[in-house]
Amino acid sequence: MFPFSKYRKIYFVFSGTLVLLSIVSLIVFGLKPGIEFTGGSILEIEYKNQRPSHENIRKALSAFNLNPVIQSTGEKGVIIRMKDIDEDTYLKVINALNKQSEIVKEKTGFQTIGPIIGKELRHKTGIVMIMALVAILIYIAFAFRTVSYPVKSWQYGVAAIIALFHDVLIPLGVFSVLGRFYGVQITIPIITALLTIFGYSINDTVVVFDRIRENLLKRTDPTFEEVVDRSLNQTLTRSINTSLTTLIVLFAIFFFGGATLKYFALALIIGISAGTYSSIFIASPLLVSWENWKRNKSISK
Repeated sequence: MFPFSKYRKIYFVFSGTLVLLSIVSLIVFGLKPGIEFTGGSILEIEYKNQRPSHENIRKALSAFNLNPVIQSTGEKGVIIRMKDIDEDTYLKVINALNKQSEIVKEKTGFQTIGPIIGKELRHKTGIVMIMALVAILIYIAFAFRTVSYPVKSWQYGVAAIIALFHDVLIPLGVFSVLGRFYGVQITIPIITALLTIFGYSINDTVVVFDRIRENLLKRTDPTFEEVVDRSLNQTLTRSINTSLTTLIVLFAIFFFGGATLKYFALALIIGISAGTYSSIFIASPLLVSWENWKRNKSISK
């Protein structure tokens, strides 16, 4: 039986470093929100012949000062995200692009998202994430109410939330760097990926916690630390296999799924990898540290 808890300080230092770097990156670079959150216009088109390079498309639109974000789709399609424009400017943009290379069709026409809608989306996204965290904490505290010794049931919930912050902050830190140096924006699909990470990470953590609960009720190990180590060894193969099968699919989407799904898949790859790590090396060892601190505190009294 591998003593996972014995090396918990190493895990905490490693994870703390990654989280700290992510926080610094978020403070220094911030996130680059997409037009879904800031407001703007979206144009999706398909060319008849070869699709021009992104640089050539930017040159064709340079006279309009739109600061476009260009994304390739399929073999000849392209999505152009830009600041809000009126109907007249829109017609001039289409004309400029047509002169460069003939357009077969406008797939979705001209869509505009106003700043009020963008603000509302930001607000609702924040509410959804907070509600999800509160619901997770309540659920875990209730589910583990039968094992309130040596660790309280609500402490399982807190440990899971701490691990969840670890799993979400790391991909956010990566996207802040990508936004700063490669112009990658935070879009609705990426937010969807982060919410998916919430569920996936908690599921992985709860599986380990559930095995800890079963072993506590059996009372086969003399210390809580040994119970946690036994539980981790019993669930290790399951956690790794589940994550690997998911990651194989996500890597396939990342490399072959097209530009639209690329960063959605990347967010999930980073988040699920971090979630698998945290369920084994963060959440459960945190319970051991908590129990040891509580025991040492009672002895000192």
